Amino acid sequence: MAKKEVSQAAEKVAAAEKKKEKKPANPNGNIFVRAGKAIKKFCKDIKGEIKKIVWPDAKTVLKSTAIVLLVVAICGLVIFGIDELLSLGLSELQDVAAKASAETTTTAANTGMISPNLFIG
Repeated sequence: MAKKEVSQAAEKVAAAEKKKEKKPANPNGNIFVRAGKAIKKFCKDIKGEIKKIVWPDAKTVLKSTAIVLLVVAICGLVIFGIDELLSLGLSELQDVAAKASAETTTTAANTGMISPNLFIG
C-alpha cells in the first residue's frame, strides 16, 4: 500500500514539473515566419485560381456589351417616363389648388369677408 502512495505522489510531482516546464510560445515560429508562410500560400493560391479563369471571346464580349447598353437605355426611358408622369400630376394638382384658392378668395370677397391675400406681405 505504501508503494501505491509513493507512486501516486511521484506521479503528482512529475505532473507538476511538466506544468512548470516552459513551452515555446508558438511551435510554428514567430509572427514574421508565420506571416511569410501565409503570404506565400496566399500568392500560390491566387496563381492557381488565375489559371482557372476562362476569358470570353470578342464576339461574346460585344454581345454582352450590347445587351447591357440596351437594358440601361430601357431602364432610363422607364425612369424618364415615370418622372414625367409624376411631374405632370404635380402640376395638375397645383393648378387645381390654385383654382380652388382663387374661387375661395372670390367667394370671400363677394360675401364681404376679409381676403387672406391682404395679410400676405
